[in-house]
Amino acid sequence: MAPTHGSSARHVSRRGLLAAGAAATVSAALAASPAAAAPKALPTLIPLPDGFFPEGIATAGPYAYLGSLTDGSIYRADLRTGAGEIISSGPGTPSVGLKLDGQGRLFVAARAEGARVVDTRTGAVLASYALSTSTPIFINDVFLTPHGAFFTDSLHPALHVLPMCPGGALPGADDVVRIPLTGDWNQLPGDDLQANGITATPDGKALLVVQSGVGALHRVDPRTGVTRLVDLGDAAPLTNGDGLLLIGRTLYVVQNMQNAIDVFTLSGDGRRGVFQRRITDPAFDVPTTVAAYRNRLYLPNARFTTTPTPRTTYAVVSVER
Repeated sequence: MAPTHGSSARHVSRRGLLAAGAAATVSAALAASPAAAAPKALPTLIPLPDGFFPEGIATAGPYAYLGSLTDGSIYRADLRTGAGEIISSGPGTPSVGLKLDGQGRLFVAARAEGARVVDTRTGAVLASYALSTSTPIFINDVFLTPHGAFFTDSLHPALHVLPMCPGGALPGADDVVRIPLTGDWNQLPGDDLQANGITATPDGKALLVVQSGVGALHRVDPRTGVTRLVDLGDAAPLTNGDGLLLIGRTLYVVQNMQNAIDVFTLSGDGRRGVFQRRITDPAFDVPTTVAAYRNRLYLPNARFTTTPTPRTTYAVVSVER
């Protein structure tokens, strides 16, 4: 007799039935809980302590570090929740631009005081540097390379460098190097708010420095200080150019008083840039610097057009990049 449909079904293996059942159970669970697979949305506005008066920002994983222009304190915010705390009480003088290294050390541009290095795990100040004997000075921003920490001075046409020692040891106070900015850099004595944001070219062979006073972007030889204007086509000038952020070949330029970020695609050597778009947001209130986490940009609102008081509210604004 030929087998019936019922008898042929008995030949299906028990392992196959178990696998099919398990797959069905997983599919049903995923269908019942679609939110389980979706990541939680990140906050778009992160409040800072009243009166904090932020300027610089640096990120490491889901944490952002911000410096206070009021007293130099360092605040750490969790970008996933918006919660945060002061991790290092300031010395009473400003903290401006910030950069983190791979050892948990925060390099701080400290305006007229020069520079500080803060341990983000303990909050201790590991070292302080005068950087220059010229007065006044305005140490504004900082960028880290394998060779050292490069600081901009908004009052003088020069970069100040803390050369890294073997093993990443911090240099001594007498090891600071000053590199004059020459070439296309044009700055008269008394000109203020000139050299500002700093980053690297995509190929890592040179630096990029925005000259806020004239809205120019310069490619700088880190050994000689010779500068050449970056060809930005019709997108120049970068009025009120402030913080710079390079991701791959994409350069983000904060223009603080414009409440905007201009986005460029750079050539590998950083000599040319093509304007892509402008990012704005109603929550911007004179953003100064920029850092990234996942697919988002984070900018502190310095609110320069608002008189700072101990009760003035401040926040970090997050936008898609």
